[in-house]
Amino acid sequence: MHELPEYALPFLLPSRYCQSDLLSDLARTIVEGHEFAYDQVEAISSWIHANVEYRYGTSNASTSALDTVSTRVGVCRDFVHLGIALCRSLSISARMVVGYLYKLEPMDLHAWLEVFVGGRWYIFDPTQTLPKGNRIAIAYGKDAADVALANEFGPVNLTGMKVWVEAAQQ
Repeated sequence: MHELPEYALPFLLPSRYCQSDLLSDLARTIVEGHEFAYDQVEAISSWIHANVEYRYGTSNASTSALDTVSTRVGVCRDFVHLGIALCRSLSISARMVVGYLYKLEPMDLHAWLEVFVGGRWYIFDPTQTLPKGNRIAIAYGKDAADVALANEFGPVNLTGMKVWVEAAQQ
């Protein structure tokens, strides 16, 4: 802990959607037999992918990591909140990243987590079976409360939106 840089310290604490202080028993069970840090995060990411069903319309803006543990269903935001909470409960700095992922179908805003291990941030995405590159990060934070791209203060009627990500021509 004493070797962590100051900027990684806030990502060790529980937050609104990532109640790491309440998930340490589950985290220890998931990582039993795995080496500290990177291998533990891989085990957490794999466990989430295998034990939480990805399904649209199953969560909302108030769904937390505890809710996802209970329901075992959610979207990328929920997968990430759970991954962050489990990592933090093991004293591994973890943050939420939102952005766009090349060739994501259907194209939409996507969330993944980054963990600080061995002096740098590593990407983990529990929604994916294999690592995918070509990510465009838009925002970083402790959880979804920090990375919202819009806050609604009254009625909002979104009539359309189109986002696409293309590979740059070399």
